[in-house]
Amino acid sequence: MAEYVYPAIFHANEDDSFTVSFPDLSGCITEGKSLANAMYMAQSALTQWLEYMIDKKQMIPCASNLKNIEITQEEFVNFIRVDIKDNRAVKRTVSIPKWLDDKAIESGLSLSRVLQEALKDKLNA
Repeated sequence: MAEYVYPAIFHANEDDSFTVSFPDLSGCITEGKSLANAMYMAQSALTQWLEYMIDKKQMIPCASNLKNIEITQEEFVNFIRVDIKDNRAVKRTVSIPKWLDDKAIESGLSLSRVLQEALKDKLNA
């Protein structure tokens, strides 16, 4: 898991909504109906933007220094932090007894899902 922190510019709109942009991340823009919603949407937009860049093996820019960000009277800067997990599926070969495989198939269990749940539980993840 990797942690990323980026400054976001929150622009207050006349209807009490907020437009949020990330000066370091071209095209990473969102909005929210309220400040709380805008904060949530900013975290979601940042996560999606970073996951896309990681998936495409693109360079992720460094965050700007707060001193270098210019804002208007209708704006403020807040830092948004996200943790990015690598959720890509990987294929693993697992051996189990035939009778257990038969029971799993008979029960309609997804071995992949059962293994994921068991690992998360065992690793407290």
